[in-house]
Amino acid sequence: MRGRLKAFFAVDESNPALIQAQHAAFSQQIPLLYFMLLTNTVALSLTHLNSAPRYLTVYIPAMLGIACIIRVSMWWRTRLRVISDRMAAARLRSTIRLAGILGCSFTAWALALFPYSEGLARVHVAFYMAVTVIGCIFCLMHLRSAALLVTAIVLTPFTLFFALTGEPVFQAIAINMVLVAASMIYILLTHYRDFVDLIESQKALTAKQEETQKLSDENRRLANIDSLTGLANRRRFQDEFHVRIEAAAQHHERLAIGIIDLDGFKPVNDAFGHAVGDAVLIEAGSRLKTFENEGVFAARLGGDEFGLIVKTGDNIALTELGQRICHMLHVPCHVRGISAKVAGSLGFAVFPDAGTQASVLFERADFALYHAKEHHRGQVVVFSEHHESEITRLSRIQQELQNAEFERELKVVFQPFVDMDTSRVIGFEALARWHSPALGAVRPDIFIPVAERCGIIAAMTPVLFEKALQTAVQWPADTRLSFNLSTKDIMSEKTVSALIDILSTSGFDPSALDFEVTETSVMSNFSLALENLDRLTATGAGIALDDFGVGQSSLGYVHRLPLRKVKIDRSFVVDICTNIFSQSIVRTIVDLSRNIGCTCIVEGMETAEQALLLRSLGCRVMQGYYFGRPMDGPDTFLRLGMSHPSAALAL
Repeated sequence: MRGRLKAFFAVDESNPALIQAQHAAFSQQIPLLYFMLLTNTVALSLTHLNSAPRYLTVYIPAMLGIACIIRVSMWWRTRLRVISDRMAAARLRSTIRLAGILGCSFTAWALALFPYSEGLARVHVAFYMAVTVIGCIFCLMHLRSAALLVTAIVLTPFTLFFALTGEPVFQAIAINMVLVAASMIYILLTHYRDFVDLIESQKALTAKQEETQKLSDENRRLANIDSLTGLANRRRFQDEFHVRIEAAAQHHERLAIGIIDLDGFKPVNDAFGHAVGDAVLIEAGSRLKTFENEGVFAARLGGDEFGLIVKTGDNIALTELGQRICHMLHVPCHVRGISAKVAGSLGFAVFPDAGTQASVLFERADFALYHAKEHHRGQVVVFSEHHESEITRLSRIQQELQNAEFERELKVVFQPFVDMDTSRVIGFEALARWHSPALGAVRPDIFIPVAERCGIIAAMTPVLFEKALQTAVQWPADTRLSFNLSTKDIMSEKTVSALIDILSTSGFDPSALDFEVTETSVMSNFSLALENLDRLTATGAGIALDDFGVGQSSLGYVHRLPLRKVKIDRSFVVDICTNIFSQSIVRTIVDLSRNIGCTCIVEGMETAEQALLLRSLGCRVMQGYYFGRPMDGPDTFLRLGMSHPSAALAL
């Protein structure tokens, strides 16, 4: 019981919101409370000035009044100050203690005046004490403990004192005051309960709003964060880029946007599984984060593509930064006992040099990335005026390709490959040529990539294949034909079906046909590529792996391909006579081809010295300018020594 009573009069420090609300409400009522006490005290002193001793009418009221003024000034100075929960609780506790002290002081002082009172002056004492109780209850209603304490301190002696006077009027006043105080205490408790409930409701509402805001913030964060790497996602990257472009334009600053593509990620992901692939992406994102202190904003745009926003001064510093980023990405990533090695090609476009609009800058950064992957794989390229000219040129080529009449403008030339043991041409590789009425002759290493990027290759490949077969069908039965397939061709079921249909109606023996594919094209989607290659080999045709040794595939995948031939890339032949390392690579590939049952073809020979050295390394079938440049269809008959090439000319 004692504990409950103590708790009833104590400050509830477990409820900070209630404490702050009580403190705020009481701060507004303090001036009114002390104003009431001071004015009532002065009035009562004046009515007893001539009848009571001076210490009761002047000195004691003055001391009490000074205490009230000091208290008011203290609250007034701090009324607008934000205080802690602990400080608010301490001030409320001191208020309760002071309420008890002042209640006792004012009550004792008022009752001390009563013996010196006569007639109405005595009534004034009773009135003073009654008004004090009522006023304190109203002013302290938000601080229940203080209000009840003051009421008990004043009302108890008031009731006993006036009940024992023996005068019916004062006895009636005492009884009446008890009844009024009881009613007001009931109102006080009800109001305090409603006040507490209101604070609890506000607290619950605030908590709900905070929870809602927290969920909203979390949803906003998730909507702008890549869940795998923790970097910003494409949406956040685009928003940030627009904001930074506007800021750069206002302050006349240079800003670079960069796009990174992880070279070799697809083979790692396919060879070791998505768990390892995800770990590689996480590690790449973590490495990019290390450049944040250099002002680099990094984001994952999707797949194995990342974006960068960099505040830059000049292209030299930007290139140096890009080289360090590429170098860091090239460091092997050790995951689950596996050393996964990828590289990063990076393209930059600088505001305002390369453009002033976000979409234009993004496109040009993407072009710089394409240029890096094509010519400087694993390195950084900054978009320049040269690239601008190249974009214009490639755009013109794309327009002409889209309007081209392939049957009339495309043709096929043939480059022979020779058996060194017999010095006999055993077949030809079909190569595409395009002569545009508007542009003239366009090199295949230019127009074929353009055709692949814009999707035109799907219409070109069947036309070229049919033209190649029209010539090859008239060669001797043991003469082979090699035909190149692009990445888009291998990944297109429609294109593969079209090639199979053309082959079936051409009259050419499928067993004398090889479709050449590159490592990179196969590895872009190995499962789909393998499915389509199996469809082609089902016709009796073979598969030749072109540019072997420079791609991104692993031997674990090479042995799963239905290969008939392996072609050693010309890059190993250029310095074969002086580079022992190139000789070792060629010898290794020749042995590998023999072990997996494939014919090895070396391309790129231009001198007799190269041919002789390659033969000593085990190479038998070769292709290069030394044996013959690409030739038109009629010339193939002459090269084959056919006595009646007119049959081909008639075509």
